[in-house]
Amino acid sequence: MAHRIAFLGFVALAVCASLSLAAEPASLQDFCVADASSNTRMNGLACKNPAMVQASDFAFSGLHIPGNTSNAVGSRVTPVSVTQIPGLNTLGISMGSLEVGFVTSNPENRHITKILKKGDVFVFPVGLIHYQRNIGYGNAVAIAALSSQNPGVITIANTIFGSKPDISTDLLAKAFQVDKSIVWQLQTKF
Repeated sequence: MAHRIAFLGFVALAVCASLSLAAEPASLQDFCVADASSNTRMNGLACKNPAMVQASDFAFSGLHIPGNTSNAVGSRVTPVSVTQIPGLNTLGISMGSLEVGFVTSNPENRHITKILKKGDVFVFPVGLIHYQRNIGYGNAVAIAALSSQNPGVITIANTIFGSKPDISTDLLAKAFQVDKSIVWQLQTKF
């Protein structure tokens, strides 16, 4: 009986010990302005000499300027990442301007949408397919806060139909339940 209790205690201890929490550690310095000229790479970019840091390393002007939306998808993203604001390095955030709600995961694939007016805020859950579209008559500018200091953009149509090498036409035809000629036609656009 004592062996059984000791064994169960050992199992409980092993389970508890296997649980761990992870978080990004706090910075060891006040700031780490990116040094784009350095070849050293770590969590972000190498730090610029603090004595060389200026206010311009923490600022960006230009989100008020409308972007050119006369393109195939009718949108323009003005990135504001560590490339534009070196002071974002290691902070884990960035901002962007979008010329303007998301689809839930399987099996529901529910479309959540809202028409936003001046001053409104909308949150996109991390990792879900989402979009922005200007349904007004003039230019629209939206401010977006992104959960990365250097976020990427994945355009679904470009990714699926413009991959190199191509994703198999047969596979895409089955996935989208359309004729192969439609898939081929879409692939030629990307």
